Amino acid sequence: MGYCCRVPVFVLRVWLPDRPGALGAVASRIGAVKGDLIGIDILERGGGRAIDELTVALADDRLLSLLVEEVSEVDGVDVEDVRPASREPKDAALEALETARRLMLSPSPGELLTVLVDRTRTGFGADWASVVRTDPDANLQPVSSGQAPPVQWLSAFVAGSRSADASLQRWHNGPPDVAWAMLEPARAALVVGRGGQPFRVRERHQLAAITDLASVRWSEIRSSGSRRLHPSVC
Repeated sequence: MGYCCRVPVFVLRVWLPDRPGALGAVASRIGAVKGDLIGIDILERGGGRAIDELTVALADDRLLSLLVEEVSEVDGVDVEDVRPASREPKDAALEALETARRLMLSPSPGELLTVLVDRTRTGFGADWASVVRTDPDANLQPVSSGQAPPVQWLSAFVAGSRSADASLQRWHNGPPDVAWAMLEPARAALVVGRGGQPFRVRERHQLAAITDLASVRWSEIRSSGSRRLHPSVC
């Protein structure tokens, strides 16, 4: 039985000094409130600071405010966000491989896009994920997971972001709570939203990598369909 079935589990996004001992000091404070540090994800490093997401199991959810106070008392540490863990922590590398496996085994464009939005929303802890056309003539129906904004808004947002800086065609920094990346062969974009939790640079690079995989599979599916319709091209 996993932690989430027995005790409350929370994810703390913290800023801390990027120096030896800083994370150990935070872990010590977590232990002081009888918390169990069961997951660490380093989101970003630079400028002498690191942004980590710490998954913590507590004996009682009434200890959460005390936990935040204790962690915040460590010199140079700031708690940016606290949220309940949606599920038991899993190995991030294995989750990424599973996403890649499902994308590359998708047998049709429709299933590929469904896997893409579902796995992206879950993997990034997002409120919604959507694939929208970037070309009005593209043969693609928008696909969403979660309560995404209207398709017209998403399409306009991507178009505006691309034209704002022509050098950023595949992914863009954008507003902190929205991230997007191009799905070039489909003439579409994957857009993800997560209220209250900024997307970090590493996450935006990950999003671009996911859409690269989806783009490869999209092209394979389309090519395979063309060969079936026109065997002479093989």
